[in-house]
Amino acid sequence: METTPLNSQKELSVCKDGEDCQENGLLRKGVPASGDKVESGQISNGYSAVPSPGAGDDTPHSIPAATTALVAEVHSGERETWGKKMDFLLSVIGYAVDLGNVWRFPYICYQNGGGAFLLPYTIMAIFGGIPLFYMELALGQYHRNGCISIWRKICPIFKGIGYAICIIAFYIASYYNTIMAWALYYLISSFTDQLPWTSCKNSWNTGNCTNYFSGDNVTWTLHSTSPAEEFYTRHVLQIHRSKGLQDLGGVSWQLALCIMLIFTIIYFSIWKGVKTSGKVVWVTATFPYIILLVLLVRGATLPGAWRGVLFYLKPNWQKLLETGVWVDAAAQIFFSLGPGFGVLLAFASYNKFNNNCYQDALVTSLVNCMTSFVSGFVIFTVLGYMAEMRKEDVSEVAKDAGPSLLFITYAEAIANMPASTFFAIIFFLMLITLGLDSTFAGLEGVITAVLDEFPHIWSKRRELLVLGVVVTCFFGSLFTLTFFIICSFLMSPPQLRLFQYTYPHWSIVLGYCIGTSSFICIPTYITYRLIITPGTLKERIIKSITPETPTEIPCGDIRLNAV
Repeated sequence: METTPLNSQKELSVCKDGEDCQENGLLRKGVPASGDKVESGQISNGYSAVPSPGAGDDTPHSIPAATTALVAEVHSGERETWGKKMDFLLSVIGYAVDLGNVWRFPYICYQNGGGAFLLPYTIMAIFGGIPLFYMELALGQYHRNGCISIWRKICPIFKGIGYAICIIAFYIASYYNTIMAWALYYLISSFTDQLPWTSCKNSWNTGNCTNYFSGDNVTWTLHSTSPAEEFYTRHVLQIHRSKGLQDLGGVSWQLALCIMLIFTIIYFSIWKGVKTSGKVVWVTATFPYIILLVLLVRGATLPGAWRGVLFYLKPNWQKLLETGVWVDAAAQIFFSLGPGFGVLLAFASYNKFNNNCYQDALVTSLVNCMTSFVSGFVIFTVLGYMAEMRKEDVSEVAKDAGPSLLFITYAEAIANMPASTFFAIIFFLMLITLGLDSTFAGLEGVITAVLDEFPHIWSKRRELLVLGVVVTCFFGSLFTLTFFIICSFLMSPPQLRLFQYTYPHWSIVLGYCIGTSSFICIPTYITYRLIITPGTLKERIIKSITPETPTEIPCGDIRLNAV
């Protein structure tokens, strides 16, 4: 598309103020020539249309040449925008508030000093997480591009970062949705009078199964396993059917159907863009808060709940002297808010140009952090109840972290509450909706990046692109449904153990290779860029770090490009 500099007297002098004109096939709104009077005003994001002092008199003033030239052009096609401001806010909240808020924050909090952990967590949020969150929203809204093409307007040589982000998103979608498949399987299994993980009389149970909620006089030993643990490990995951990573086994057809249904929901939620996904999040982003409130009230009324709350919040100030606590606080806030994954760039790129993204960053960050804090009460009131029933210390009950905390410990507690079927149904529905929001966001980040980078191929074929992305992620997720390989080992401690199984050395090497496969995109693209750019090495570097394309600034019926 042709563009015309606003400070070009020769080109724009034929256009009278307030009139339309057409020259060389380019339709342009009337723009004041450099010698005409200009009304005092502010063009979005700091680009000023204010003339030199004395604008109130009749003396014509010229717009001084600036380091940033403004170029006017007619925009042939508007970028899609959110239907409502609340659609955007709920989408961002739904992305940031995910399963990690429910299981990871409470575990990290009590492990790192209880209430004392809130101090480093707050500091890291104020000086690290929220500024990065705001920066990504601002970049996306200003440049209106996804995580690949945005680098053309910032520093082209780092475009490989965008490709790395897309690869990481594929990896995450391949295992993250497996957790939702488990939750869906639990949900389906909950529609019974007696939840199947409350009894030791099922076909998958072993002789070590011990049900201390049965009311009988039972003894809990080191070899004892609960019905909930055996349901999770032997019925859902079926890890006993595999001898290790060298023996993957088959794919659980029940879980395969569950994950197929999950991906079907995902596809029809995002295939039309933010106009449709923005409506879906009104359910998926708000429903978890209703359930959290119900579970919080129920947990607070359980016997022994106070023991869990005390264990959760009792401050251990000595912990603040440990470096690891501050590292965990930084890691938690960064993983929770989710900057750097390209999602905030994508979501903000569909905002109106003058949207107050600073306010959005503060609101959504605060909601996310408060959700993590409240989720701790939901989890630990139940853990206190479990400790009361087992006649153990809360620390013994709270050993599980990650998926085990939800699918074993919490599921077992729910199963032994009054109205257990009801609470099981709403709890696993909550897990599914929490996961769906984050998956919508992660895949939208990839889709937006591809659409903006290759508009000539995919701009009219979004539905096909979304279908290709979803199908690829579905087949990638099938590897996580085999009888041993499950995603929870990715969240295990560094020694890479899952229950009684220790991962072999080659699996650790494989993990590093998977991680490297995304990071390698950055130096690879830098090398590629320097090779294809003509000139001396110095000229190549300068060209590679210089923005290629202007940033479009909306101004009424025209678009101003900063070049």
